[in-house]
Formats: sequence, structure tokens, C-alpha cells
Amino acid sequence: MKNKTVKKALTVFGIIAILTLVTNTTSLFESKAQEADTGNSKEIVKDTTASEEQDISMDEIEEKSLSGIRKFLSYTGFNNATPGHLVMLLVGLFFIFLAIKYDYEPLLLVPIGTGIIMGNIPFFQADGINLQLGIYQEGSVLNYLYYGVVKGIYPPLIFLGIGAMTDFSSLISNPRLMLLGAAAQVGIFLTFLGAIFLGFNLPEAGSIGIIGGADGPTAIFLSSKLANGEIINGLQTANLIGPIAIAAYSYMALVPVIQPPIMRLLTSKRERRIKMKPPRSVSKVEKIIFPIVGLLLTTFISPGALPLLGMLFFGNILKESGVTKRLADTARTSMIDIVTILLGLTVGASTQADVFLTSQSILIFVLGALSFMVATAGGLMFAKVMNLFLSKDNKINPLVGASGVSAVPDSARVVHAEGLKNDPSNHLLMHAMAPNVSGVIGSAVAAGILLSFLL
Repeated sequence: MKNKTVKKALTVFGIIAILTLVTNTTSLFESKAQEADTGNSKEIVKDTTASEEQDISMDEIEEKSLSGIRKFLSYTGFNNATPGHLVMLLVGLFFIFLAIKYDYEPLLLVPIGTGIIMGNIPFFQADGINLQLGIYQEGSVLNYLYYGVVKGIYPPLIFLGIGAMTDFSSLISNPRLMLLGAAAQVGIFLTFLGAIFLGFNLPEAGSIGIIGGADGPTAIFLSSKLANGEIINGLQTANLIGPIAIAAYSYMALVPVIQPPIMRLLTSKRERRIKMKPPRSVSKVEKIIFPIVGLLLTTFISPGALPLLGMLFFGNILKESGVTKRLADTARTSMIDIVTILLGLTVGASTQADVFLTSQSILIFVLGALSFMVATAGGLMFAKVMNLFLSKDNKINPLVGASGVSAVPDSARVVHAEGLKNDPSNHLLMHAMAPNVSGVIGSAVAAGILLSFLL
């Protein structure tokens, strides 16, 4: 009986335990289901809200994207290009073409041509916005490099290198040829008068006139002092450094094109065949004394030329002294190459279309061409005048007079080539170098004189 009672009790407790377990399990599942339903509903609400927010943010993103694209396009060169930019880009490419195809002063024209291209890449410009890109924008890399042009730093360094590579022996051995270099400077003063006649003020006219010497560094140096956009001696000047520098270097590069026709026009075939006596040998002492005496004499006459002529003769002293070979080598190789790169690049970049393409620039180029022709003719004609007073054995080949312009050594090479065309045995290079280096000195003296009168 007891056993049956115990079995029944265990059965009842088992059933109760099973029901309790089932009930608890069911409640758990129901609460989980409710939580899941609540979570789902919350997620649905969240999804709906997120969807609305996503729609709003997508609109904003789309608008901002379009705005960004529009801003990007407004800053591109395609949007800011003008016909002037395209013209100057073609000019830059033309300079590079002349340098590579015809070997016209490649050390000058390649940096200048590349600089013209860099200076005329169109970019966004507006009042109050300085992207620090253009050469005339404060803080730009090109603006800092251009400082050496504006302040006249690069030209004296160029003269230092020229002095360290120049041999004055031909001039020392035949000093009378120095007169041809002086005569060629007539182009400077005639161009100065022509510029005044065309409406340029005195400082501007002085800067333009120096182009007649066909000396790029001297032209840059003088224009940085007299035509830099500032008030000079009570007169407001235009910034003509770029046009003057480009004109001077262009005509220096075109010496083989411009000078030969003038030579043939103003000389007879008989005159072009005149053979000159070989230059005498020059001693080392003479070579050392000449730059010292030249420095004192020229700078006492024209103190304004001290930065140029002081560096020219200093470079020559380094060369001829024989005890500063390392300094002379540095001056005529590494240093002058570095300065030429910086000078050419920044001068080219200064031809920014909105600054460079003016009626004044065109007049400067015309005056520069005329002055270069007049300088060439002046040297030729003065050589012919000198021959009137010289004996038959001491005659000067008039072609040598054409090298009185200071495009060293290109003008002397052109004279030599023209002499060989008329007589293959007539070597004029050493004779032509005398007025050629004299022209460098003469143009610097002329620049110093103009500076003292006009500054």
C-alpha cells in the first residue's frame, strides 16, 4: 500500500515538475518573442528614420559633390585660359624649338622658353585670393626666385662667371680695337632717344636703350633699377623688366640671323677679305695688371657700373692670378650655370600674359631690333673710318667692327664664320674677340652712365 502511495506521490510531483518546466519554458519563449517583436518594431522605426536621414544626407552629398566639381573646374587651366595665354605658350615652345633645332643660344633659350610656359599656365585669380602660384603673387616659389631679378642680384653673378672665362689677351695686344666696342654702343643712345620720342619717360627709355648693347644681364640690371614699376626720380615707371629681358636675350640668340645681312650690306667683298696681323703674345704680368687697371679706370668713370664691372674684373683676376684656380673654376662653371638657370627661368616666367602682352612690349621689341641693327652698323662703319687713317699693312677688317656688340662670344663667332665664307684662310676669331669683350665693358659703362643721370 505504501509502495503504491509513494508511486502516486512521485507521479504527481513528476507531473507538477514537468508542467512547471513547460510553463516556464513557454513563458521564456513568449518573452523572447515579445522582445524580438519589440526589437523588430524599433528596428523598423530606426530603419525608417535612417532612411529619411540617408535621403537628406545623400542630397547634401550630391550637392556638395557637384559644388566641389564646379570649384575644381573653375580652378583648372582650361577654364582660366585666354588667347593671351595661348599666344605666350606658343612663344615659349618657339624659343625651345629655336634652341634645339638651330642651336640658337640653347643655354638661354631653353630655360627662358620653359619659364614662359610655366609663367603662362592659366590659374584662378581673384581679388583677395592668393594661390601662391604666379611669379607676381607674394609667397610663391617663383616670386622668391624672381627676387634675384627684381633686385639686380643675378646679373653681377653672371658677370663674375663671364670674367672668369674671358681671355683679354686679344684686347691687350691690340688696344685700338677697343674703339670698335665703344662705337657699337651708339645703338644704346639712339634707342634711348627713340624711346623718348615714342612716349616712354626718361627712366623707361634708359632701360630700353640698353637693349642696343645686346647684353642680357646688363639690360636686366638697368631695368631692375629704372623700370621696375616704382616711382623713379619723381616719375611713375611701368614694370618693363620682362619685355626688356626677353628682347635682349632674343636678339642675343638671333645674332647669327640678324648680323650677317648687315655685314654684307655695308662692306665690300674686298673689305671682307682683309687679313689682319696676328695678335702679339701677351705676358702673364699684363694679364694680371689689365683687370686691376680696368676695374679702377672704368668704375672711376662710371661708378654706377661697379656691381657689373667690379664682378667682371674680379672674375678675371681669379682666372689670371693663377692661385685661385678652384674659385675661378667654380665661377665659370657651376655658379654661372646655376644663376643662368634661375635667371632664364624667372625672366621667362615674368612674361605672364596679362602683364606682358601690352602695346609697350611690342614697341620695346621693335626698338630693340632697331638698336641692335644700329649697334652692328655703328661698329662696321667706325672700322671703315679707322681704315682711312691706317697704313695698308695695319688695316682692320670691317667685319670685326660688327662684334662690338656685347653678345659674347656669339658675335665674334659670326664674324669669324663670315670671314671664312669670303676667304677660307682668313681667321678673324681672335681679332673679333677684342671688340666683343670691349663691348661688354662698354655696355656696362653706358648702363652706369644712364643710371647716374636717371636714378
